[in-house]
Amino acid sequence: MINFDEEVRKFKPCLEVSQAEDAIYKNDVKDITDVLEEMMEQMNHSESK
Repeated sequence: MINFDEEVRKFKPCLEVSQAEDAIYKNDVKDITDVLEEMMEQMNHSESK
């Protein structure tokens, strides 16, 4: 059976939309597009030498 009091104690409210957007945009993790662009730049740079 669910212990309501325990579940309420564990509850953590989710971020508001604006807070979530800020958290996402501040997270500067490269995605696959960034990785591929960097690889292409390196390849083009090494070919031009």
